[in-house]
Amino acid sequence: MSIGSGLAIYFVLWWVVLFAVLPFGVRSQHEAGEGEPGTDPGAPVAARMLIKLIWTTVVSGVLFAAGVYAHQQGYLSIERLSKLMGLPI
Repeated sequence: MSIGSGLAIYFVLWWVVLFAVLPFGVRSQHEAGEGEPGTDPGAPVAARMLIKLIWTTVVSGVLFAAGVYAHQQGYLSIERLSKLMGLPI
């Protein structure tokens, strides 16, 4: 795998994990009872984005490392995956 391919795969994986992590720990203004007049009651009280960005980076790194390891061991080769899905090579 080239460096460019690895960076592209990590970038896409990072965004997918970010969207999976975003809703964790979010409390709305309605749930917290701290609604400001004129705001949406479903708006979050504290988004805590820095913590979510750190968790996203860590989880993405672990998943990417597992994928690279599986690719190097031959578990994620095109031939093996196409055979698993029943597609001709």
